[in-house]
Amino acid sequence: MLCGAVLASSNVLADSLGVIHVESTTIDDRFEQKRDEVSSIGVIGGDAVDASHVENIQQLLQSVPGVTTEVQGGDSLKIHIRGVENQVYMGEKPGVAIVIDGVPVFERTGRVNIDLDNIESIKVIKGGASYLFGDDALSGAVIITTKRGAKQAGYRLGAEAGAYGYKKGLARAGFAGEKSNGHAQISRREADGYHDDSAYRADYANGKLQYYLTDESDLTFGFENSHRLKNSHGTVRGVTAAATDPESKDPAYNDYANRYNVRLGKYYLTYARDTDATSNLLVNGYFFADHTRFSSSPIRGTDDYNYFNDYDQAQRGVKSEYRSGGERAAWMAGLDMRDNLYDNRTTVVDNTGVFGSPAVGSDSSYNSTAEKVQAVYGELKFRLSDPLTLTVNGRVDHIDLGYSDFLSASKNGSKAFDVASWRLGGNYAARENLDYYANLSTGFRAPDANQLFVGSNTPTSRVLANPDLRPEHSLNMELGLRAKMDWAGTPVDMDMSVFQLDRINHIRATAGQYTTGTDNIYDNVGDMRHRGLELSLRSDPARSWSWDMAYTYMDAIYTRYDNFHLRTCSTVVAGRCTVWSSTVYDNAGNNIPRVPDHRLNVIVTHRPAPGWSISGEASAITSYYADETNLVKISGHEVYNLLVNYDMRRGGVVWSFFGRIDNLLDKQYYTTARGSSDGNYDGVFNAEDISITVNPGRVWTAGLEVKY
Repeated sequence: MLCGAVLASSNVLADSLGVIHVESTTIDDRFEQKRDEVSSIGVIGGDAVDASHVENIQQLLQSVPGVTTEVQGGDSLKIHIRGVENQVYMGEKPGVAIVIDGVPVFERTGRVNIDLDNIESIKVIKGGASYLFGDDALSGAVIITTKRGAKQAGYRLGAEAGAYGYKKGLARAGFAGEKSNGHAQISRREADGYHDDSAYRADYANGKLQYYLTDESDLTFGFENSHRLKNSHGTVRGVTAAATDPESKDPAYNDYANRYNVRLGKYYLTYARDTDATSNLLVNGYFFADHTRFSSSPIRGTDDYNYFNDYDQAQRGVKSEYRSGGERAAWMAGLDMRDNLYDNRTTVVDNTGVFGSPAVGSDSSYNSTAEKVQAVYGELKFRLSDPLTLTVNGRVDHIDLGYSDFLSASKNGSKAFDVASWRLGGNYAARENLDYYANLSTGFRAPDANQLFVGSNTPTSRVLANPDLRPEHSLNMELGLRAKMDWAGTPVDMDMSVFQLDRINHIRATAGQYTTGTDNIYDNVGDMRHRGLELSLRSDPARSWSWDMAYTYMDAIYTRYDNFHLRTCSTVVAGRCTVWSSTVYDNAGNNIPRVPDHRLNVIVTHRPAPGWSISGEASAITSYYADETNLVKISGHEVYNLLVNYDMRRGGVVWSFFGRIDNLLDKQYYTTARGSSDGNYDGVFNAEDISITVNPGRVWTAGLEVKY
């Protein structure tokens, strides 16, 4: 009888597993099941995005364990996964691949901007993810798919208002027919902002047209244009200023980069064809343009800046994937071709305090970088037994960088990298509602043209280029389980994982941040280790009471970093430091800055009557360090939010009302805190030297939306 019971159980399990499919893709996030997934992932649906009525994507992503964000202002932010961040000059790539509708998006600011009203789904893949996405997927990837399909037919109008002059307006129209469907949408978000000079405005125009070529194939064209005017000013110098001037009105301290004027354009065309019941072909061609202009290098005590920057980039590419599935094995093969061009020009508009006193109107930099990428990648998934599925991924990238300097031909150069990435994982379906999974995965970041050929030269910092740099690498090891349980009669989905992510050959200036010296050069200076636990619990959202919980424990340290220079000022002349001294630290064993040990997010939702929902949210983090030397510690904080929604249907019209209060108890805390040198020139480094952004306190928004 025991053998018969085991056999019956195995047959049920085999039936539930069915045909194996490859879910991984870099083009289209239409493959959504988790059953055989070997990595930790998080998914946020478009309905949840719409119902949240948030101002920026950070308020959504904090419900995904292991994900943190740095908000610059409005809806502009930088995403970090598992404590991997790259805050040196605050404009670097984030170590996370950002893919929107198959387009690998990298903006000049190092941040991601997205129209929140046009999101169909957000998928977060945690761990090294270069096996799919290539360069810069050190700690994972965020795949955003915008709205599509026949369900967008009809009309949608919306308006919102809130604290600090926040306003939003939106209009969308869509259609659905037998051969095609599509929609177009325009919107504007703007706010005066809590901080001095932190006003922003973001205009979006986007849409999608899907045409059914046959019953098995279709073409989808999508576009998004945006124009953003924004300032990043909001920081102050030191904890005293944070307490006395949280709005950062003192002109003695301004952000290094400010007054952004950003125009973005994204266009893509995707061909999809189901060649048979278990096979699919996807081909995607795309173009992403980013024209960003901004001011940089503030002149202390004034609202003026030394430089005007004009950056223009074009990312073009073609990707194709073919996948096929079967009873015992499935596979996917992909090709990724990119041809990118980055033009940069920086002009001196005021030479006050600039090293060498260049002529006003002259160019301090004027260059162009051509980047070509050819990559092949693939996935093989096979079932060793009914409960055990193995997954193997591989990718090889060939990256060609060509740099042209229009001011100094001696800096011209070219460099090529061949980098392999992989993932090996398994999923064991112990029961119908219990899976165990494990994986090893890798990520990499290739050096950029500035680090290889140019170096950095600002009024307070000089770093030499290094053509011998090696790519950074990461190795992620992970064990996890997914389960569906019943707690006191309530169905609960659980996803828990433990991981270790090692980051090797980190690239940074040898003499530390913002340091001047003849021996200061970009190099592979150190290694890091990130260990942690992530836990996600989600109850049935259809119940009158439901709840979500996301918890992260993180232990992130430097395992090698023996030559960090902490700079302090020795002599001040006319308000500027003229003589600096450095103290050398070995940071091995130190905590990586801005990574708290514990992070918790809990959302409880009650639906007291048809159409009504009331959600309370609590978010908390523990203390963290603001600097690599661990000399300045920032206290943790907790925040409470409240959201009320009411939907009412009258005939064919749906009326939706909402009210939201963030930071309900008006708690003051720091949204960002970073430090690396003696910022106030008093000869010591302490809490008065760090750059701090203070949160705006209690913030309310309310709005109305009509769909018909």
